[in-house]
Amino acid sequence: MAFDKDKIIDSLKEASISDLNDLVKAIEEEFDVSAAAPVAVAGGAGGAGAEEKSEFDVELTEVGQEKVKVIKAVREITGLGLKDSKGLVDNAPSVIKEGLPSAEAEEMKAKLEEVGATVTLK
Repeated sequence: MAFDKDKIIDSLKEASISDLNDLVKAIEEEFDVSAAAPVAVAGGAGGAGAEEKSEFDVELTEVGQEKVKVIKAVREITGLGLKDSKGLVDNAPSVIKEGLPSAEAEEMKAKLEEVGATVTLK
């Protein structure tokens, strides 16, 4: 059984972040694998000792002037319903997503800042 990888890649380019997140979770469950990158353990040979943080929490610190746009962005990012998304925005500062890789956290931060929100990565 052959599949067209180019067609799959094209459909992935058009998918939303929440759809891609659901796809990754489904693949992890179906094939009993993890999409997390392997982490190398540093030796204790007297280095600077500073470890690079690999997981980030995206915290909405301030909503800004465009509350409706921020709610829509939170809905898209989290896949939550309108009521839950509005609750997160109304209760700012609030954590939108936890334990994300750096690239995904930065992407979410950019989307929220694009609509006027203030976001902190922790």
